[in-house]
Amino acid sequence: MRYRAYSRDGVVGLAAANKNEWFDLGDTSLVALIAAGQAGDASIAEGKPTIDLNTVQLLPPIPRPGKFVCVGLNYVDHAAESPYKDVPDYPTFFTRFASSLIADGDPIIRPQCSHELDFEGELVVVVGKEARHVREEDALDYVAGYSIFNDGSIRNYQFLAPQWTPGKNFDGTGAFGPEFVTADELPEGAKGLMLEVFLNGEKMQSASTDAMVFSVATLISKASEFMTLEPGDVIATGTPAGVGFARDPQVFMKDGDKVEVHIEQIGVLSNPVLDETAA
Repeated sequence: MRYRAYSRDGVVGLAAANKNEWFDLGDTSLVALIAAGQAGDASIAEGKPTIDLNTVQLLPPIPRPGKFVCVGLNYVDHAAESPYKDVPDYPTFFTRFASSLIADGDPIIRPQCSHELDFEGELVVVVGKEARHVREEDALDYVAGYSIFNDGSIRNYQFLAPQWTPGKNFDGTGAFGPEFVTADELPEGAKGLMLEVFLNGEKMQSASTDAMVFSVATLISKASEFMTLEPGDVIATGTPAGVGFARDPQVFMKDGDKVEVHIEQIGVLSNPVLDETAA
């Protein structure tokens, strides 16, 4: 099953895809469906009216997740191109706040205070049930499904301090979506999926999810050691090499650009770039 969240006349709704048609579930909560173990049930769309998603405003699949956990340096080639160089022995966890999230089609905002706006295409995993002290071999049982993320990063703010929070949380920089895909539609652990990022049609990043240093199962297990993961929590699993900051010359996103993150079998997350002053 595939889901998209939307807003119409200020009311948040949910649409579900079944046999290439989108059905309107009204104000049904995706997180509630996930928590009840019903997100993969195709009958959820039975008897529901169809919906034209071009007539509504798309939202991130989970508009305000309880936790949005990110992982840095999770591809060997990206670790090598970063200022840190070495592959970490433990996942580099950091956090995103819901106020920074935007949907497919929304503009990624380049702030007034910096032009170092970078792209990072990532696979997202959504937690399906409460997880604490989960063994790695059991961790995929806690996955509800997957989506796509663009971890728009303000590089000079990211590296002002050892903690990356400022550079990773500017308003309008975390593109998430367009849809949530239940785990049963994808390979186990979302392994072997091609992840590619295009800036104005030029391929900038390309890698298989097999190249992650820490797998989906490992990330869930490690995160559950220090906190309780809850249904609807999100983990962004890191980006491969090719980010603009590491290029020579550097390539940063600017007003008028278009950036796309493609992940095989999941879809395409597409966003224009807009200067904050224009916004």
